Amino acid sequence: MDWLQALLLGLIQGLTEYLPVSSSGHLTIGANLFGLNGEENLAFTVAVHVATVLSTIVILWKEIVWLFQDFFKFKWNEGTRYIVNILISMIPVAIVGFCFKDKVEEIFGSGLTIVGICLLITATLLAFSYWAKPRQRESISPLHAFIIGIAQAVAVLPGLSRSGSTIATGLLLGNKKERLAQFSFLMVIPPILGEALLDAKDMVEVGVSTAMSGLPTTSLIIGFLAAFISGCLACKWMINIVKRGKLIWFALYCAIVGILAIVMPMC
Repeated sequence: MDWLQALLLGLIQGLTEYLPVSSSGHLTIGANLFGLNGEENLAFTVAVHVATVLSTIVILWKEIVWLFQDFFKFKWNEGTRYIVNILISMIPVAIVGFCFKDKVEEIFGSGLTIVGICLLITATLLAFSYWAKPRQRESISPLHAFIIGIAQAVAVLPGLSRSGSTIATGLLLGNKKERLAQFSFLMVIPPILGEALLDAKDMVEVGVSTAMSGLPTTSLIIGFLAAFISGCLACKWMINIVKRGKLIWFALYCAIVGILAIVMPMC
């Protein structure tokens, strides 16, 4: 992987992790176009996932500090309820990660067709959430947190957007846009960290030198910085987009890219 490929893939990861267009799907398409194999991608994947988490912390640091301040008062308050909801939302993705990791990895190696199909599903979900007008709720309940968590767990499939699935599901349930965008990005921090740790474990198992083969240190640093900077911009941008309710354009984009991903292997 040269520095230009690392730059492009880092930008793709940072932008698409928060925009509802599927980072895993775009990285799969990018890696396919660049001819990168799984082992060469492993160390890079760990780096850009860590960069993504750091970008979330930088943008939402005030909310994170508030949550911890409320939590360590050891009282049942708003911050404690929020953290409990985040923990509840993690249950489905934790089950998938621990019990079905090998199956998910098999799907990732299934080619671009599955990515295209999942992108079309993402487009459909975003479109439904745009036109649906459910009764607005003041706060996210534990039940809704669990349902949104199920959406996040299903979104481990390449091409099914994590942010798109969680935000669209929350909107369909009637949760307010302002609260939902923030919750969606905070709830994604533990799973991304967990995913990075599992990838790091795989990297140790195959051997660090093997995982780093074909990946110069310069490319790793460039990819990390690109993912971090673009992640900061996308996180802030996406929060404003959700507040304005302009998700239909992303539905159109996912539909176009999904069709291209299905057609490309046939050419």
